[in-house]
Amino acid sequence: MNPTEPVPAPPADLFGLVRETIADVLGTTPDVIVESTDLRAEYGIDSLEMMSIGAQLERALGVQISVEDLMRADTVGEAVTLLVERRAGRS
Repeated sequence: MNPTEPVPAPPADLFGLVRETIADVLGTTPDVIVESTDLRAEYGIDSLEMMSIGAQLERALGVQISVEDLMRADTVGEAVTLLVERRAGRS
């Protein structure tokens, strides 16, 4: 993929996987996790919880993603975009 091409929209199943993973780690239901959810502001997520989410997503998707990158994402939607970029081979 050409680096100047726009990042494709995330498939619904990717967003669903991210929602389920976050809900599992936080002990909530996936339906309360939406693209605009700010995990730090709304759930007080810490780096250990984010490491758990990141590890589960790495295993499920076969991509490498650092906790630092995930922590820079302000919303779940931004995290999903980051995962789309990783799956497309971008850093």
